[in-house]
Amino acid sequence: MNLPQEAFATCVDLRDWLEKAEQLGELKVVRGATWDLEMGGLSEIVAREAKGTAPALLFDDIPGFPRGHRALFGQLDSVRRLALTLGLDLQTAEKRACARACRDKLNGMKLIAPRKVERGKVQENLAQGDDIDLFKFPVPRHHEQDGGRYIGTAHCVITQDPDDGWVNLGTYRCMLMGKDKIGLHMSPGRHGRTMRDKCFERGQPLKVAVAIGADPALFLASTMAVTNQVSEYEFAGGLKGSAIEVIEAPYTKLPVPAHAEIIIEGECHPTERQDEGPFGEWAGYYANNGLAPVKEPVIHVKSVLFRNNPILTCAQPARPPGYHFAFSMFRSAMIWDEIEKAGVPDVRGVWCHEAGASRLFNVVSIKQRYAGHARQAGLLASQCSSGVYIGRYTVVVDDDIDESNLGEVIWAIATRTDPVTSIDFARRSRSSSADPMVSPDHKSTSSNPSAVFTSKAVIDACWPYEWKDRAYPVVQVSAELRGELLAKWAEEFKEVL
Repeated sequence: MNLPQEAFATCVDLRDWLEKAEQLGELKVVRGATWDLEMGGLSEIVAREAKGTAPALLFDDIPGFPRGHRALFGQLDSVRRLALTLGLDLQTAEKRACARACRDKLNGMKLIAPRKVERGKVQENLAQGDDIDLFKFPVPRHHEQDGGRYIGTAHCVITQDPDDGWVNLGTYRCMLMGKDKIGLHMSPGRHGRTMRDKCFERGQPLKVAVAIGADPALFLASTMAVTNQVSEYEFAGGLKGSAIEVIEAPYTKLPVPAHAEIIIEGECHPTERQDEGPFGEWAGYYANNGLAPVKEPVIHVKSVLFRNNPILTCAQPARPPGYHFAFSMFRSAMIWDEIEKAGVPDVRGVWCHEAGASRLFNVVSIKQRYAGHARQAGLLASQCSSGVYIGRYTVVVDDDIDESNLGEVIWAIATRTDPVTSIDFARRSRSSSADPMVSPDHKSTSSNPSAVFTSKAVIDACWPYEWKDRAYPVVQVSAELRGELLAKWAEEFKEVL
């Protein structure tokens, strides 16, 4: 549907966003699918087949639940839905242009602190004590070999640093362990995990809130590597151009999104662990500990706030490509912004490829300006905040290569590199508990299973700087001839062009 841009001003909450996504033709309502494998399985199939053009799927009439108790999958998995979330040009359909627009927004963005309000829409219902029953929500079992149902996959986990009060929001998976208990998995090195460790080292419980169905910009911010000491509330406010409204949670006193669909709050105790998982993760594997569960802290739920007819927001991680599109797009923009601010000039584009699960295979395109320019770009991209989390391969290409086109990138690697001189390695770099290249033996027997490392490769796939001006001509139809041929033969080839 072609509606004027001004009709899609900043969305107030998830429901406002859904209404506008539906007006754009970007939402499909599915009725009658079950929570057990059907919702997740259908979402994975649609995302894989559509390759970045899939609609968001809103499941309703879920067997065993009242009509209106819904579940949303694939929230940001298209260019236009990401543009809607960030207030970008809704006519943008090409991912390179969208990544550039995201970078431009980040480059000029000012942080906006959250605004505390007395009342929020999430306060329509309150459950405490014996009234808490998380099974009232249509919590999905995502994959066939998962160890349970996961209530937190597209959500925000809210914690506070015990030293300085810094509030962090991160997307850390949450497994339903009982009607008032949730398992909480946080990877080492993430800000929320550091806050957790600080509390546990002092013998203190970690107070935590889980916000489900938050403002889409806030959810997006919570999935990214926002700068240390910057709250995702401030970052999301900057993305939207307006403050995120928060209320004080009744038990933890944490600031929580005032207009989320569901807020679950409670605390984890330092010495308590229960079996969590397995869960099929973002890289496309059961890589935390194979199909064996791991011991994780447990959130003892003290209160649940929720809207009438609440919407559970969900993500379906699986073998790429699939749900990674939005993360690829925005992470690309963040790396682009970070390396430019670190001093890399003439960056023409960045793309974190879906085939690398938006983290493992990242490409930077530059206009070479000086000797060492390509290595500078690659090394910084591999170690900046948004690229350091695993970031196994970073490839730098010339500006005639479309960094988002995997075929062109492989062509550049195959034809413009010499393996001995074009590849640099960084050893003992940051990895993840979900890294499929960390051995099962380490994860199951190590006395310190969180001590995981990866090596990184930076591949300079640019023409050698010394003779780049004499690089061999590329064989392809010129832009002028292309235009002439299309003008003459457009009607003949309209079915294939």
